[in-house]
Parts: sequence; C-alpha cells; structure tokens
Amino acid sequence: MTTLGLERHIVDHNVYERTVARFREHGIALPTFAQLADPSLVPAGIREKLKDIGPDEPHPLNLFRVNWYNDAERTGVQDVPGYLVLPPELTGVQAKILVALGERFPMINAHKVLAAYGCLAPRLVTGQFDPTVHKALWPSTGNYCRGGVAISRIMDCRGVAILPAGMSRERFDWLEHWATESDDIIRTPGTESNVKEIYDKCAELDREEDNVIFNQFAEFGNHLVHWLATGRALAHVFEDAKANHPGLKLAAFTSATGSAGAIAAGDYLKDTYGTKIVALEALECPTLLENGFGEHNIQGIGDKHVPYIHNVMNTDYVVGISDVSTDQLDVLFNSEAGRKYLVERRGVPQAVVDSLKSLGFSAIANILGAIKTARYLGLGPDDALVTVATDGAAMYGSEHQKALQTYFGGSFDAVNAGEVFGQHILGADQNRLMELSEVDKRRLFNLGYYTWVEQQGVAIEDFVARRDQPWWKALRELIPAWDEMIEEFNAKTGVLERLA
Repeated sequence: MTTLGLERHIVDHNVYERTVARFREHGIALPTFAQLADPSLVPAGIREKLKDIGPDEPHPLNLFRVNWYNDAERTGVQDVPGYLVLPPELTGVQAKILVALGERFPMINAHKVLAAYGCLAPRLVTGQFDPTVHKALWPSTGNYCRGGVAISRIMDCRGVAILPAGMSRERFDWLEHWATESDDIIRTPGTESNVKEIYDKCAELDREEDNVIFNQFAEFGNHLVHWLATGRALAHVFEDAKANHPGLKLAAFTSATGSAGAIAAGDYLKDTYGTKIVALEALECPTLLENGFGEHNIQGIGDKHVPYIHNVMNTDYVVGISDVSTDQLDVLFNSEAGRKYLVERRGVPQAVVDSLKSLGFSAIANILGAIKTARYLGLGPDDALVTVATDGAAMYGSEHQKALQTYFGGSFDAVNAGEVFGQHILGADQNRLMELSEVDKRRLFNLGYYTWVEQQGVAIEDFVARRDQPWWKALRELIPAWDEMIEEFNAKTGVLERLA
C-alpha cells in the first residue's frame, strides 16, 4: 500500500534527513492536520508574521493559511468559515442552502490546496518524498495540480501539473506563472471526463525513478484532511446558521465526487448530525447513475471511474447535473442583465447577488444538487443543506465567453435571464436523482474494481476491505499519528521554534 499514503513510520531515513535539512535551510515548518482544522492552534508568532505576507506569495508561512477560516481578504482569520446563505428567492426552495467559500484559500483561491497538502505532508514526514531529488507529479483536472505546484514551489522543488488540454484557459495562465519550468505543465488529451488519459500519462512518467505521483484519487491523505478540516468547518458553518435559527436541522451535504476528497466531509457530518450524503456527477457522463461515460464541462469533478478514496457504501443519494445548467447559470450569475433580473424580478437581495461571483462551475453544480435534494426530501425552512464552492467564477472567464456565444449568440438579456432561471433553478426537479439501496451501493463499490484492481494493480484484499465502515473509522487513527510525526519533523528542523 505504499502508493496509497497509509504509512505511519519512516520508510527511508536518508530521504527523511535530506528533507529535514532542506526545510531547515528554507525556513519551512509544516502545519499539523489539527491546525488546518482549527487555525486557533497555530502559534501566535506565526499568526503575527503572516500579517506581513501576501496570501498569494510562494512563502512557507502560507502553508498555515491552508484552512477554511481565512477572512475575505485572505490576510486574517475569522471565527467562522466564510459562507453564503442562499435564500428561497434564489433557490426556489424553503430549506436553507449554506455554501462554504473555497476561494478564500491561499495561492490558488480554491480549497484544492488543502487536498494537495493532505497528500504531501504524510509523504514528507515518512521519508517518501525528497524535495532535493524528486519531482512531485500532480494529476488533476485543474485546481489540485495548481495547489500542488504552489506547495512544490515553496519547497524549491519541481512540481509537475498533469491535466487535460481542454481545461479553462485561466488554469493554464496560472500554471504558466507559477511553474518552475515550461515542461512542468503536461497537457493530456481531452477535457474534464478524460481521467483515464491522465492515469496513462502518470503510468508512463512513473517509470522515471525521480518522479513521485500524488494521485489525489487514491491518496488517503486527501480523504482524511477533508474529513477533519472540511467536515469540522461545515459543522461550524451549520452551528453558526443554527444560532440564528434555533431548531435548524442539517438534512444533507451535497458534493460532486471529483477525487472524492471533499465528499469525505459528509462522513464527518453523518457521524455528528446523521446528515445524508449526496454525491453529484455530470449528467453527460453518468458513471454512478448508469455506469455510463461521456464528455462535459463541469470542470473540476472528474469522471468515468469511482475514486479509490470514495466511501461509496456510506453515500445515500446520487444526483446528475447537466453542464448546460452550470454553463448557463454562470452566465446568469455573472452578467449585468442576469444580476439585474435576479434583484428586480426575483427579489434576491443585492448582497447575495454580489456574492455569486464566488461560485465556480462545480459550486453551481453542488447548489443545484442541494436544490434537487431539498425538493426530493420535501425539506422546509427548518432544514439546512451544506455544500462547498471549490473556487469562484474568476477561474472560468474564458468559459463564460464560450457559453455566452454558444447558447445566447453573444448577448444576454432579461428574457434570456428569465428562461435560464425558470429552466435550471425552478425546473431543477427530482429527475436523475437516485436514492441508493444496499444493492445500489454494492454496485457502485464493485464498479471501482475495474479501475483499481485490474488497471492500477491494487491488491484485491485491500480493495475489498474498504467495503466496511469500521475500516474507514480505523483509518482516522492516522491523523494523530501523522500529526505527531509532523511535530517531530518540525522539532528536527528547528524552524517552528524560531518562528514561534
């Protein structure tokens, strides 16, 4: 299981000692998983020094900003994670939809930097990644590889982004600015749905001894950091909303499956509140709904396979969302005519409309999944659903222009706005929503066999072990073990003592 990030001991002491020396030289300290979940645990000296460091600098201390509690300027920490409360005027349902804002994360304006750190930190403190020798390869459909490249640059090592050539131009613009060398950006064939092509490229590159692949779809650090940090943050968001609405119940959590990192927060919420877990996917590529395939443009969610770290046996519903909906709602939310329509014709508060720029494509999909779930379950004003906005609209400006031309001939008016709102929000019904029976869950679990055992070489006994919930609960014991190793690592570098 060395490729899946489950070690809790030092694998290679020589690598470990070289990494300690590199971090001592560069003044890099590692935050613990506990600190990512609760930044009040970060030493006061570091919090004070962060005041003079920009959130988009490749500075080591920005690792301590990899959390949900950054303020709107991303320079300070606030008591509750930033989130939106979407009102009935916008959603068409009475239940409250709470959306945590991923754009407040440092360096990449997306929560995927949390996943990248969660995959990397255990490899560092177990002596499996040597920043003085190795190249870090980050297979992704966009934001995860950006997070990996940012952290690699902080370590002064090569970070290689591997992503489909058809992703948004803004992703590549960012990578060209941050990547150490131009050939550290590898474009694979296709678009969002072509994850297999990414795997094929990784298999080719894995033959080179100095390459280390951080496969977010199979690294349990991704699952665990979201279970703890995102799960706790969403619970905090709900409790904050509940303080203003006593008796509020947390009915469901919706999340596109993607690499199945963020959906791990649903396990945390289910344990805490009994919350239902709703997995979303693109209707044009209905892998979970129909064992299907296809192409779509809901960028950042991945397709055509079941991620190894997806606890599918704990998932309650699957919902299909069309990329026509996300493309057109992005135009509605980010055009003058659309925003005016929402305020004047639908009565959406201006402050809410102004905040819609915080929603990227997958965020819109997550919200539509929440709307469909609320209708299916008949939820009312005393119910809440929570979800996440991985990134904001700024990452999709070029896609916005494509959608404007494709669907509306280059211009968008009040009539278009009314049609889009009616079709994609008021018309977001219960079609393509599956409530999973035990048989359905087993079907989805078994579907992963073909990717992970037949193609990727996972041992069958390791694959099957993931069927049982006690296995996943035992996995969480890695978090305190890793945190203890992180503290020991920091003690060896001496950096944290100097900074604090």
